Amino acid sequence: MLVILPLLVIGSGAIVMWLGRGATRDASDSMARHALVAQAADVQHDVAFALDQADPLITALRPLADGAYPRDEFALRLRDYVIGRPGIANVSIAFPAGLMRGTYIDGKTGRLMVQESQVTDHGTQRTNLAFDDQGVHVDSTEVNNYDPRTRPHYTMALEAKQRVWMPPRTFFTSHKTGLTVTEPVYASDGTVKAVTTVDFDVSALSSFIERPPFEAARTVVFAADGTILAFPSEPLPAVATRENRLLRHEDFADPALEALFAALGTANASEQRFLEVHASDGDYLASVAPVGGKRAGIAAPLDWYLATLVPERVILGPTHKLELQSLFASGGALAIAVGVALMFAWNLVRMRRAVGAARAAARTAEARAKELGSYRLVEKLGGGGMGDVWRAEHRLLARQAAIKLVRAEALRDPESAPKVRERFRREAQTLASMRSRNTIALYDYGVTDDGTFFYVMELLDGVDLDKLVRAHGPLPAARVIHLMVQACHSLAEAHDAGLLHRDIKPANLVVSRAADEVDVLKVLDFGIVHTMSDPLPDPAAPVGLPRATGELSTAERLTREGAVVGTPGYIAPEAAFAAAIDGRADLYALACVAWWLLCGREVFPRTDEDAVVLAHAKDPPPELRPLVRGWLPDGLEKVIVDCLAKQPEHRPRDARALARLLRAIEIPAEHAWTEARAQAWWQEHRPVAATDRGAPAMPVADDSVSRVLVPQRDEVPTAIGVLPADAPTQHERRSERAIRRD
Repeated sequence: MLVILPLLVIGSGAIVMWLGRGATRDASDSMARHALVAQAADVQHDVAFALDQADPLITALRPLADGAYPRDEFALRLRDYVIGRPGIANVSIAFPAGLMRGTYIDGKTGRLMVQESQVTDHGTQRTNLAFDDQGVHVDSTEVNNYDPRTRPHYTMALEAKQRVWMPPRTFFTSHKTGLTVTEPVYASDGTVKAVTTVDFDVSALSSFIERPPFEAARTVVFAADGTILAFPSEPLPAVATRENRLLRHEDFADPALEALFAALGTANASEQRFLEVHASDGDYLASVAPVGGKRAGIAAPLDWYLATLVPERVILGPTHKLELQSLFASGGALAIAVGVALMFAWNLVRMRRAVGAARAAARTAEARAKELGSYRLVEKLGGGGMGDVWRAEHRLLARQAAIKLVRAEALRDPESAPKVRERFRREAQTLASMRSRNTIALYDYGVTDDGTFFYVMELLDGVDLDKLVRAHGPLPAARVIHLMVQACHSLAEAHDAGLLHRDIKPANLVVSRAADEVDVLKVLDFGIVHTMSDPLPDPAAPVGLPRATGELSTAERLTREGAVVGTPGYIAPEAAFAAAIDGRADLYALACVAWWLLCGREVFPRTDEDAVVLAHAKDPPPELRPLVRGWLPDGLEKVIVDCLAKQPEHRPRDARALARLLRAIEIPAEHAWTEARAQAWWQEHRPVAATDRGAPAMPVADDSVSRVLVPQRDEVPTAIGVLPADAPTQHERRSERAIRRD
């Protein structure tokens, strides 16, 4: 093992490295070639588009071949022909009498201007025209010796007697390489009226060459004779200004450029090709493609080429990175393999004896896992971020119960473990202090030998109000009153003890049966209970923002400062802004529950949680009566509307006052929810009998850790805005959203 295992690792690593290196090199090279082909096609398209403007532009200039044409209107027409045409530097018209009109770019201001020059016996009088909002005005005048009739574009047009494209030349003012198309215009008698000229700036023909496809790549446009037409990555050599001539590749003193032309030689191709160029500053992949082509009016095609030089280190960068990573990975794997081989050889003899001991220990652990104090775990009802809920049975009394466990792994984080323990302890302590028959009962609380926290609750036989309405539709008003009064009993006791539930919603209210009693309401989930004696938020702090850091109470440390806690569809306006709350916030939520029971929908049924919270904070509730299909007493409607008041002082004083208002509602006999009707409903909708499975048909456990309310449901309260500090709450919030989408 000490020899074979390391050799296998080394061999596998070498094969993977070789295959990966080849695949990465091929992929990188293919990607580079595709990018260079696309670049050449784009530049060729741009150059063709720019040069093909010559034909319509020369045609448009013919009507202006009249020396008597008004100067100002002539200037405006020339300006309009140049603006918006990429690559066009200037247009001009020269007349046999020595008059010339044409556009140019002022080298000092960068403005487009028009010059009019007239050859006289005392020199050439030049007038420079500029443009403003009022039109054309004279910018300056001067005298020079320029005669357009002696310029090459004029003489070549007369010699050719047709449109002609001049070879690349250097513009006198900018020293950039340009291309000129010129054409004579004849009168009806065959005499020359004028010569029209269009100048193209080669470096401006395509802006694409200024954005090479790869980092550190350089692109050059050149003619077949070696003339450099455009090399945007390098500054214009001083020799261009000094000698006013066309540039050669030697002028740039670029090793890669010189190596490229050495590799090209005199051979030119009609299709794109790729070369490997070895320069003194490194190796390059070169792409050479023709970009000129035959243009309208040209007897021979423009013999131009686009070359792009890409450093090999750029193309093979991913390959080199993979090789380095593979080297480190292979070294690490080899070290691990040697260590594993040593451990395997050392433990091989001991493993047989350990297997027997492990099997015995596993059997013992499995048996102990189902024992928890005086209770035996029977069936797992659900699980959440921090723990599980089990159906359990007392070993001596045979009484069934629900046990909530906090797993040991949930307490491994030293920062969050104290919060988890304190949250668990507070919930158990809260439930233990409650005596109302409408609050779920707590039987026991403790910690096992392995550090597992648990408490034991009554196991309910019923269904939560959320599931009840989803399965059977809205409830009769009399039944809603009956259930809400019971909820008030639980909340009244909690509020008397200075405790706020803060998450009253249909999923936390279970209608159950106990022996012969039916429609017994139980309030669950005191996992985010709040003590009213805890310090209130700083009134000077902005509404809805976290409070300033300071001394925190236990409750404040369990949820992050400034947190907005609750479920969006059932949150009171003051809670939505993280303001001070009291028992009337729970009454607001209870009214939202009544709305759900009557209508089968929430007060503000929206898909966006933030919009729902904002609606509870600011929007008036819709009218209730049109949403209720059955009988609705005026008293119940008024009580619900009063409880939904935005200001707490406009709601009933406390839970007992709300219960009195609900009991005072007159209910006609034909609408009353009597014991007989309740028993009939439960008999009709009774689930599988408990005795059929040896357990209650629909066990429900109050669970703020795993939030398991019934075996089929994993329901949680939601913290909106700033979430509680412990990670499980974030998991629980995602579960709530998933349930709502379903």
